[in-house]
Amino acid sequence: MNQGKVSENPESRFSAVLVGSARLPGVRIHREAYLRKALARYCSEEEIRRAVEESPAAAGIAADVLNRAADDSIRYETAKVSALSAAAGLPGLFALPATVPADLAQYFGHMLRISQKLAYLYSWPDLFSDDGDDVDDATMGMLTLFFGVMFGTQSANAAVGKVAGMMAEQVAKKLPQRALTQGVVYPVVKKVAAYIGVQMTKQTFAKSVSKAIPVLGAAVSGTLTYTTYRPMARRLKKHLSESVLAKPAHRVVVVEGGEVGETFVPKPAEGSASDGTAATADRPQPS
Repeated sequence: MNQGKVSENPESRFSAVLVGSARLPGVRIHREAYLRKALARYCSEEEIRRAVEESPAAAGIAADVLNRAADDSIRYETAKVSALSAAAGLPGLFALPATVPADLAQYFGHMLRISQKLAYLYSWPDLFSDDGDDVDDATMGMLTLFFGVMFGTQSANAAVGKVAGMMAEQVAKKLPQRALTQGVVYPVVKKVAAYIGVQMTKQTFAKSVSKAIPVLGAAVSGTLTYTTYRPMARRLKKHLSESVLAKPAHRVVVVEGGEVGETFVPKPAEGSASDGTAATADRPQPS
């Protein structure tokens, strides 16, 4: 396949933007530092320690506390991305070739930021394995599914639930590499990536129109970003807050050699997707 055909492929176009956005300064969220800061207003030091070492769910942090922390992060990221989008709209028509791609990259960068923050609050593990620029395939797949949830696709919702169920069942602290790269979830990842690639083209056109008039374009662009980003972030928050990973684990007493210990057994996933997830149609869901 020649380079021209690759660049026209919606899936490849989205993947390229996702990788590029993940390499932007400040996009990757340090899980421990974020959890400590986000929960400091609401939790004791012991609760925060357990949330960092295990997960907020294992620490027994109440759902309403996590939801408040999530709302704080959504407000912050929405305000930030809207302000940057407005600033990109100031120059007007002649700067469009430079400002539109940059605005799209920073928009996706802030989608990555809120995806990580919400995932960590609702007990997902580190999404980035190291501090390097590379993004491994499993992380790419998981982030694609998170974006799919934000864009309102049913197949992404089902696939995220399936991955959460796998991790809860195995009490895993890392993403299921095989499922996301060649297993039952992988076809959904590719399908969602192609869908978002098409949506990107529509967004690029809308942002180009909104930035065409200097100064006025800034207000239109900032408003457009605000009215799209916030509902998308809230959609992901709702989905992650209802996943099996976010549910407090059952505490089971284990007796060995006369000594009583405790272990955690996650609650089973409710209504988890079957292996036929990939066949689910991608169509927007109401916010």
